[in-house]
Amino acid sequence: MAFSHPEADDGEVLSEINMIPLIDVMLVLLIVFIITVPVMKHSVNVDLPQASTQANPDKPDTVRLSVDAQGQFHWNEAPVSDEELDARLAQAAAQTPQPDLHIRGDKAVRYERVAQAMASAQRAGVRKLAFVTEP
Repeated sequence: MAFSHPEADDGEVLSEINMIPLIDVMLVLLIVFIITVPVMKHSVNVDLPQASTQANPDKPDTVRLSVDAQGQFHWNEAPVSDEELDARLAQAAAQTPQPDLHIRGDKAVRYERVAQAMASAQRAGVRKLAFVTEP
């Protein structure tokens, strides 16, 4: 940026930089730092929790209980009878941690069979029950 000298008539260009605004900005920044540095040195004592190095327990397997169109139960894709289903549900409920039970019912099956599976799971003590659907 060039300025013309007020006393020069020949159009001579003045190539000096006005340092006053630069010095003003520098002094303002200096004052800001002088004020904020003592504030930053004061800290608040916080009682932080200690991290543990224990491994998280493994998540149990998910049990897939399917009811096909004929009303037959399938435990992880293997066909099971009603009596065997009750025994497997009781065994799964006794495990710690308890596995999730995902129920998948065919759209052509009577709801009664799905309700029987849910009632059997409740009687066995299964606490984690979910329904699997397809969009």
